[in-house]
Amino acid sequence: MEKMREDLKEITDQHEKFKFVEGTNTNEPKVTHIRETSSTLEAQIIGRSDEKGEILASLIDRMTEDITVLPIYGIGGIGKTTLAKMVYNSSHFKEYAQVWVYVSQKFDWKAIGNSIISQLAEKEERKHTEMQMIHNSLEKILDNKKILIVLDDLWEGDESRLEILMDMLRVGKGGNVVVLVTKRDEGIAKKISTIQPYKLAPLTDEMCWSIIRQKSAFESRGNKEQLEHIGKDIALKCAGVALAAKSLGHMLKSMKFREWESVRDSDIWNVSSLKDASSAHVLASLKLSYSVMPSYLKLCFAYCAIFPKGHKIVKDDLIHQWVSLGFSNWQFSEKYISQRLGLSFLEHSKSPSTIKLYDEDITLLTMHDLVHDLARSVMDDEILVSGKGDSIEGSCYHYALLDDCSKPLGMESSKIRALRFVHCDKIKIHDVLFSSNKSLRVLDLSECSMHKLPDSIGVLKQLRYLNAPRVQDATIPNSITWLSKLMYLSLRGSPAILALPKSIGEIEHLVYLDLSDCSRIEKLPESSGRLKELVHLIFQIALALEGTCIMLLPENVTKLRYLNVSQLINRAEGTIDSLINYICSNLSNMEHLDLSQNNMRSIPESICNLRKLHTLNLAKCVHLKEIPGSIGTMDSLKFVDINGCWIISKAPQLGSSALSLPHFGVQPGDGHSSSNLVLLQYMDPMVLKLSKLENVKSVEEAQRINLTGKKILEDLKLEWTPNAERFVDHKILMENLVPPSTLKKLEICGYSGVSFPAWLVLDQLPNLEHLVLRGMANLEEWTTSHSNGERHVLAQLEINDCPMLRMKPLPPKARNWMISNSANVLSSWEEFTGPHTNATSSFCAVPTTLYVENCNVPLYQWRLLQHLPSLTCLHINGSVDLTGSPEVILTSLLSEDSKARRQRLGRTAKMAEREQLATQKATSVVLQKNGITAALVRRINLPQTTCPVSL
Repeated sequence: MEKMREDLKEITDQHEKFKFVEGTNTNEPKVTHIRETSSTLEAQIIGRSDEKGEILASLIDRMTEDITVLPIYGIGGIGKTTLAKMVYNSSHFKEYAQVWVYVSQKFDWKAIGNSIISQLAEKEERKHTEMQMIHNSLEKILDNKKILIVLDDLWEGDESRLEILMDMLRVGKGGNVVVLVTKRDEGIAKKISTIQPYKLAPLTDEMCWSIIRQKSAFESRGNKEQLEHIGKDIALKCAGVALAAKSLGHMLKSMKFREWESVRDSDIWNVSSLKDASSAHVLASLKLSYSVMPSYLKLCFAYCAIFPKGHKIVKDDLIHQWVSLGFSNWQFSEKYISQRLGLSFLEHSKSPSTIKLYDEDITLLTMHDLVHDLARSVMDDEILVSGKGDSIEGSCYHYALLDDCSKPLGMESSKIRALRFVHCDKIKIHDVLFSSNKSLRVLDLSECSMHKLPDSIGVLKQLRYLNAPRVQDATIPNSITWLSKLMYLSLRGSPAILALPKSIGEIEHLVYLDLSDCSRIEKLPESSGRLKELVHLIFQIALALEGTCIMLLPENVTKLRYLNVSQLINRAEGTIDSLINYICSNLSNMEHLDLSQNNMRSIPESICNLRKLHTLNLAKCVHLKEIPGSIGTMDSLKFVDINGCWIISKAPQLGSSALSLPHFGVQPGDGHSSSNLVLLQYMDPMVLKLSKLENVKSVEEAQRINLTGKKILEDLKLEWTPNAERFVDHKILMENLVPPSTLKKLEICGYSGVSFPAWLVLDQLPNLEHLVLRGMANLEEWTTSHSNGERHVLAQLEINDCPMLRMKPLPPKARNWMISNSANVLSSWEEFTGPHTNATSSFCAVPTTLYVENCNVPLYQWRLLQHLPSLTCLHINGSVDLTGSPEVILTSLLSEDSKARRQRLGRTAKMAEREQLATQKATSVVLQKNGITAALVRRINLPQTTCPVSL
């Protein structure tokens, strides 16, 4: 590690000496730029579908029991967590409240209990410290509820402590609590299980080869015939472990034939100190991937050993720490992150957090346990970890992860360059904690109890990075201004702070300043105008002030490129407008401007003065009505977020190289170039409205954006312009726009195909709640489900202007149906007899409301009604032919056949017949079966001999 730092320093000195500039390719590290946006589940999981089915079958058999505990055990990296996520996302548990808890080697039953409470409680609760308090809260939450809990990566083996955990989960009565536990040890799995634990077997060699093929882009290689037998030999060495196959596959992607042979024949496969051959092979594969990394990437990877196992790493914070330590610059660090994601040395973390600590748009990363073990082994002689039993005396540690901030660090720690504290949220920081740590460059106090930032902070003359959130004192010590080399300062979440030190401008190298949720800071000191290097400023939720809010911003900070002034919610409209005009007139270097959650009604034309603006965030500006059309002339603008701007009159029309979310209009490229759809390749939005899909020029464009991999996407609209010329057949294009399983709402408009692609079946979209089909005159057939849809229940199904549509094998289950100008949906069903009785019985538990508009089919031909036996309410708008006996109509509508019910309906019909209605045509009809509200079915274009019917 010391040699790496010396090499890096030499490179840096040469860079400065020869005045290399960014943009030249001389000495630039060659990094493969791979972005993988998978999170909860990968876009394509190879294998494990059979295992998922077996686990679901075991659990379904015990759905009536109060608590079921099923451990999944197996070696590290084999896919236990992935399998647990597959079960967690299954439609079988859609009716269940869900909890995900990462346990790790540090077992804390109180933390587990508080995590479950925080994820299930309707309102935020304080952390409980006593067992009885936790039990009382859990009892209220778990009683008579259906709940799925995943305890991921449980290591604890002490029976008494495990019994405390199990007692805590058993407190609920009358419900159904299903607990999945992932573990490595079979013995511990048997101690906590209530049913037979599930041993996860290794993947087959063929599956490992499939993963390597996928990760190495094998199909695009010209010499794949020569490589295939070598690749299969390498797959054998993975020993059925998915993590090994992923890491090797990505490494092989950039390697030539001879290098594939070297990997296969490496001596590293023969070195093992582990009894378990599979574990030895996965560690060998990770070491092999590490060994071929360039030195700068090895240094960045090894540094991650400073984080605890299972920790959620904020991506931007990690990059700032790398930069502060001199490992990299910002530009290359983004590439390093991408490289490590590809190697599976880092993973995106989207598992539910115990507490919402971060903003929605922050990228969180984590490391697999085995990868973390590798980082620790690489840094073993350089990192001091509390509880590891190391003797600090005579050692030369450069990094430290400590769990006690209540006493000063000794002289032995004087060479530590990066220091992080964990589990110190109840420990007060010692006043002279840092007095001897004069080499410190990175200091993370985010897990400390920050009653007051100590004055001794000023002795850290080499400090570049200071993360000190949630300060509870009203003042920040003046000594912080002595940190002239400080580049990163975060005081977020400190509403007690009244002001920054007046001489804050002395920190001349400050690049990043985060004051979010520092609500009592009225303005920045005058000296902040001297922060000439400041490029990133976050200043949220400021209180209303007298005068203008321009005073919030520092003057003369011309390098400012990132500004977040969101949530200035207490300010008058005029002051927000003046702030925007000030920004547009004075901050010409602005690249990222966040004005979200503010109350302005329009954006001024002066926004176009920001000729370098790349990103404009206007999300949740609920009063915003207008964005100037001239914004489309800004060549630099690449992204506009107007999500939640409900009353905006018109989405901005941007250039072909820019995108506006959630509304994205596809524009064809010039000549043979692709459409702008490919701009979505690296985006991962929650809401996405795609229009003008006829402008997509090739199937490859749809494949590149990888909709399936956008794991936070919940609301998707796919829209074609009616009768417009197209480049790609609608069905072929839609076959390649496969949404992720996380989708909750799907709207399809203007599709001209006769049938839908195979992915549009409800059992492949387990979380879908709202489906809209609109304007599809050619659509004739939709296969709604492969499994009769027994479990999937839509909250709402809307079908508009689809006159030829037939659905098979059965109608989907939906609580609300809305059908307009789509008569075939109502009438094109077989008679409800014989075999359909059993198939339809699964619908009985779903009370259904049906809204129908503009239907030219007589009511007695609405065979759909026969498939909705739990229909509780029918609304009809427009003219409907009720010709036919009331008996026929009522039999269609009613599932009850008791004598008393028939008699009551008969009397009601007679009463209605005696009424003399003058209205010849009704505009609406409501039929209700529950008897609570009797509604009149008035005459609707009926012959004189036909009586109106009321229920």
